Order: sequence, then structure tokens, then C-alpha cells
Amino acid sequence: MKLIPLIAAGVVALAAAVPAAHAQAGKTTAVIGMTLEPPGLDPTTGAAAAIGEIVHYNVLEGLTKIHEDGTVSPLLAESWHIEPDGRSYTFKLRKGVKFHDGEDFDASDVKFSFERAKAEGSTNKAKKAVFDNISRIDTPDPHTVILTLDQPDGTLLFRLGESTAVILDPKSSDSAATRPIGTGPFRFESWAKGSAVTLTKWDGFRDARNVKLRRVTFRFINDPAAQVAALLAGDVDAIPRFQATQSVQQFRNDPRFEVRVGGTEGKTILAINNRRKPLDDVRVRRAIAAAIDRKALIDGAMDGFGTPIGSHMVPSDEGYVDLTGVNPYDPERARALLKEAGVTTPLNFTLTLPPPQYARKGGEIVAAQLAKVGINVKIENVEWAQWLSGAFKGNFDLTIISHVEPLDIMIYANPEYYFGYDSRAFRDLMAKYNASINPKERAKLIADAQRMLAEDAVNAFLFQLPQVSVSNKRLKGLWSSSPVFANDMSVVHWQ
Repeated sequence: MKLIPLIAAGVVALAAAVPAAHAQAGKTTAVIGMTLEPPGLDPTTGAAAAIGEIVHYNVLEGLTKIHEDGTVSPLLAESWHIEPDGRSYTFKLRKGVKFHDGEDFDASDVKFSFERAKAEGSTNKAKKAVFDNISRIDTPDPHTVILTLDQPDGTLLFRLGESTAVILDPKSSDSAATRPIGTGPFRFESWAKGSAVTLTKWDGFRDARNVKLRRVTFRFINDPAAQVAALLAGDVDAIPRFQATQSVQQFRNDPRFEVRVGGTEGKTILAINNRRKPLDDVRVRRAIAAAIDRKALIDGAMDGFGTPIGSHMVPSDEGYVDLTGVNPYDPERARALLKEAGVTTPLNFTLTLPPPQYARKGGEIVAAQLAKVGINVKIENVEWAQWLSGAFKGNFDLTIISHVEPLDIMIYANPEYYFGYDSRAFRDLMAKYNASINPKERAKLIADAQRMLAEDAVNAFLFQLPQVSVSNKRLKGLWSSSPVFANDMSVVHWQ
């Protein structure tokens, strides 16, 4: 019922904004729309992905950089050497780098930042996976850092390019959540709570001449209809993670805009509580997976945007294997599996749904599909705080969630994790994977790990969360896919 006034408003805005579509040559400012406002601006202490969308690669930098295609290159490190046993990494750091407040960047800052991340009481979300594995940090000179690991980690270079591993200076780290000071191409200028964060170009950046924008404003717009209106009115120049997917065709038909569809690290799953009966029976879990038509779910909940997945990796991940054929849509098989498991139908479960559209809208579709095979679910809509204190603590039957952390398949090696998968075979497999630095062996092991999760039907793996980007067609350089949640504005420019 809201479509008619929305379309009418769009026509008015379209007519009013036509002059703004003309020459942007020489423009040095950009306004970027974001769905969520971050709780703070220090990605080393806060878990929200929205933090990295603003500061990562713009204000704060790490030793390595992850690019749009998922490849890794040096950033604050110039180069590195890995010992054959995979437990020692020597980084040579860039010289002449300064923080925005004039402090010199050197090896002591790396040592401080990593020790801070692994310290007792640290809230860094990579503490356990990355920093607790660092047993020693040596700084033989101001431009050399040697990391010694307890266990080999073939993903370390990627991990050090994530926002959790940005380098802070001891003198300014305590205020990073409200006024971050880094080594990146932009300085933090202001934060109007509830509205926007503004960054300005830092002329002291080592490659400042190639940074075209002088001011970037990140504006928070969480309502999909308001995102549409802001784009049409020219109030924002781009929304890299556009939420109003039902309006995509409208922008594709408008010559002022460019629409690009890519992927994210979001693995959208129907999470299953493996601890609860009868969900602890693999046949019941396989029946749930077989009852779900991924294509119908993507069409209905995501307006057709999304790529089906069959395990806990996405197509852009190195080592990804397409396992959608392991548990294909097959209602007859689902009913047969339930009969084989000896359960009495209808089964009754609660389906807990957090706020995003993929969960709320997707949950209605999943509920209807499950009902056709004798599984009835009661939908329980909750806010994020309720989901984190309930489902994420293991208090749930079924829930729909998108895991957006890159290369996070290791969560399945933790039997205490919220869905309760307890497999010694999987833990042993991942231990071999982490210990290996041989590319061929690692590729085989990660393929085996994905296959094990699919065959055990730990969760019903649904689809890769898409990234739909809508922007002024003259604004170039924005990522169309997100291997990490970042907006690298150093390469963005007006054509």
C-alpha cells in the first residue's frame, strides 16, 4: 500500500534533481549513505561492521590491505617473510609514516596495538582467533616487527588486513572510539550523533596527491524508503549497501545512476540448535534443509538478489566449493527423512527472527516451506539486543542470521558456539588446515571441511548476502563487493 505515494514522491524528486546530474568535474566532496550508525569508531574494541565502513582504510590502517577481490597487499608493512614452519612472520614497515597528530609510526605502535588486542579484558572480536595465537612480538629495530605464533595460521595476512588489526598510537588510543587518529588518507572531523560522520583529506598522507576527495560525509539512513528519496533528491551521492532492493529497477532505468550488484562475506543461514531434540538427529536437520527452496527464498525475501550456498563459505572465498547439491530442495525426501528419524509430525519449533529484511521476510517464507513437510514453526520477532542475549546464547530452536565475518568457518570448531555443533572430526580437520602452509593441502582440507558441514547439515545454508550499490554514475571507485565491510574512499573520485 505504500508503493503509490513512494513512486509519486520519487517522480517529484526526479524532476527536481535533474540539474544535479550534470557536470561534476572538479567536485571534491561526497556523501555516502549508510544503513546503520556505529556505536563507536574504534574497530579494535567494538564489533559492529558499521565502524569499519567509516574508518577502515580511510582513517585507520593495518599492516596489510584487503582489496575488493579479496587479495591481500602490503599497507603499513612494505613486505614480509614467513618461516617454513608457518609460525614466524617478519614484517618490514614503511618509513616516514606519521599519525594525524604528528606522532611517528614505528614498530612500537604495532607491538602496542597487538598487545592491547590480546590483553586480558580486551573486547577485540579477533582476540581469540588471531591475537591470542601470537605468543611473542619482537621489534629488533623501529621498522621491523616479528610475530611468533603458537600455531601456524595460513590466514594471518588476511586477518591483519581486517579492521580489528588497525594500528593505533598509545597516546591517542584511549579516545579512538570518539576521535580516532590514524595514518590513513582522511582525518576524523566530526560526528553529529544520529546524523553523520565527516572526514577530511589529510594532506600529510604519504600518497596525498592521488586522493581526489577533500571531504567525505557518511550519512545514516536506516529506512529503505528514505534511502530511495535521498538518492533521488541528490542528498546522498551513493549508498554502497542499498537496502530497498525492490526499487533497484527504478534506478537502473534512471540515467543519472549506476547500479552494481556484488557479494559480501554474509553467509545467510537457518541456524539450528544442534543440542535440542530432535534437532540433534542429523536426519531431522537434513529434512529441514531439504524442505527449503533457496531460489524461492531469494526471490521472495531478496527480490532475486543473492547466490545460493551449500556450506559456510561464499563463492568469492578462496577454496569455495559449491555444495548446494548436497541438500537440494526435495520435499518428498524431507518427509521421508522425518519418517526415518521416527519423529511424530507435525514437529513444532520456534523460529526467532532478528530485524533485517532477509530474516523477517525470509522467515515467513521458510515457515511456509517447512509447514509443507510437517514442521510447524511459531515466528518470534526480536530486536538485536534480544537476539544477542537469547538466540546467540543458545536459547532458540531455529533462527535466521547472516554471518558476515570473513573466513569464519572456524566457528564450527567451537562446541560452545550458539548452534552447538560438537564434532571431533571437524575440529581435527580444522587443526590440520590451520597448521598447513601448503596451498594444495589447504585447498583440499578446506573443501573437506565445507563438505563435512554440508553432510552433517549443521545448519540449513541459504544464500550469500548480496551487496547492491546505487550511486551517481559519475562517482567512480566504490567497491561493488565487500570481502570486508569497508568503504575505501582513497580511490573514489568524480568523473
